[in-house]
Amino acid sequence: MTLQSDFVPVGEDQKQHIELTRELAERINFLYGGRKWKKLGGRGGAILKVPEPLIPPAGARVMSLTDGLSKMSKSAPSDQSRINLLDPKDVIANKIKRCKTDSFQGLEFDNPERPECSNLLSVYQIVSGKTKEEVSLECQNMNWGTFKTLLADALVDHLHPIQVRYKEIVSDSAYLDRVLEEGATRASEIADATLNDVYQAMGFLRK
Repeated sequence: MTLQSDFVPVGEDQKQHIELTRELAERINFLYGGRKWKKLGGRGGAILKVPEPLIPPAGARVMSLTDGLSKMSKSAPSDQSRINLLDPKDVIANKIKRCKTDSFQGLEFDNPERPECSNLLSVYQIVSGKTKEEVSLECQNMNWGTFKTLLADALVDHLHPIQVRYKEIVSDSAYLDRVLEEGATRASEIADATLNDVYQAMGFLRK
């Protein structure tokens, strides 16, 4: 709340945290904002922005490569269960080759009996930039061997520019330190201004 965000990017499983933040912001605005704040010398209106969750239409909840019913997580014991941003090409190909699938014919989204299939198609949709309809049409008659090669190649292509940029950034420690310092300074300025507004609206004197 102190950074006055309009939107907060989250996954579906984190939406509840944004809802709590929204409730707190709305409550503070109702109790202390508007004319009450203006009488204390403030600008009036809302003290805090009420943030909206920013949830992508696809990929808001990516599931494990080893279990289509469990969320993909960096804290999972098995590295095989996830694709890491810095995984080399051969590691990505091996993980996709070994990921859990099923014995059904064809590929399809949203079949509750095929969680792994729907998850892998969603991953392909994200990294390929295609629509759900385009992916469905392209992959509906594919076998797993063909699709896994397609998915691995798409993942490698999608992550390559990210990995290149990462290496550029970490190789320039001065640039990295400068960006972090500038970001911290800007965040501190915004947070201090917000806290000053809150203190004023609540009638507190800030030390």
